[in-house]
Amino acid sequence: MVPLYTAPFWPNRPELRFGWPMVGYGAIVIWDIFVANFHVAGLILFRRNRDLRSRWLVVPLELRSPEAITTLAGTISLTPGTVSADIAADGRSLLVHSLDVADEAAEVARIKQRYEARLRRIFK
Repeated sequence: MVPLYTAPFWPNRPELRFGWPMVGYGAIVIWDIFVANFHVAGLILFRRNRDLRSRWLVVPLELRSPEAITTLAGTISLTPGTVSADIAADGRSLLVHSLDVADEAAEVARIKQRYEARLRRIFK
């Protein structure tokens, strides 16, 4: 393994599990971005603005590492139709805006199950 020359400047860096958990997470994210592009295009082309159900979601976090939380927030923002807007001062929840949500609780559960659970396996 190549030594990290920046290690003295980053003493509390997180340990990562490389391998299948990371590959699986990357595949899920790429697939979700692909699918969301078509979903958002359909919303823009075929639904009137007044019929959109945009919502602010508060996603409670089990992740504690700033790097893991940043990865989650970036993943959410990369997926079309959602954007991470803020993190609570204590780091225990993330504010997310979604373009079209039928069930807020189901959307929060989906984010936690699809992304956060996988990130907990990657970040030790």
